[in-house]
Amino acid sequence: MKQRIFMYLFIFSTLLVLFQYVNSKRVFEDLNSKLEKNESKIKAYKDSLDVLEDAFLDVSHFNLDRNEDAISYFERDGYKVDELIPFIKDELYKLNEAKGEHPLVPYDSSEGRKMMINTIKMLNHKWIIADFSDGEFWGEIFLTYEITDDKELKFKLVESFLYPLY
Repeated sequence: MKQRIFMYLFIFSTLLVLFQYVNSKRVFEDLNSKLEKNESKIKAYKDSLDVLEDAFLDVSHFNLDRNEDAISYFERDGYKVDELIPFIKDELYKLNEAKGEHPLVPYDSSEGRKMMINTIKMLNHKWIIADFSDGEFWGEIFLTYEITDDKELKFKLVESFLYPLY
């Protein structure tokens, strides 16, 4: 009788070990397949990230924040660039509040509206590109700016265009 109990116990333990082995192998293979999928996704994401970094570097080439020569131009005159850039943008946005037509946008707005500068990109220590709109018409302007000896900020319109309505 003891031998049968040991034999049943042995068979039961063997089946239990076999079951655990098969189950563990299935779990291990499932985890490996998930790992391979994730590794391929990571590789694709890294490739995408490399493409985006290259595109970012191309786009940010003409950007005051990344132009050391333009920054040093302001620093030589004693300006703090991290305070000066927002000041220049704020002064340009303040022109949106002028009575009547916008002083820098050379186009009349549609009825009951006003041309306003929406987005500003400072290219370097002398040039700005901005877009404007009145909600119906839109366009872009190219400006130069300078800070005079009296610490006054002056803008000059160089070029502009208005997108046609389709």
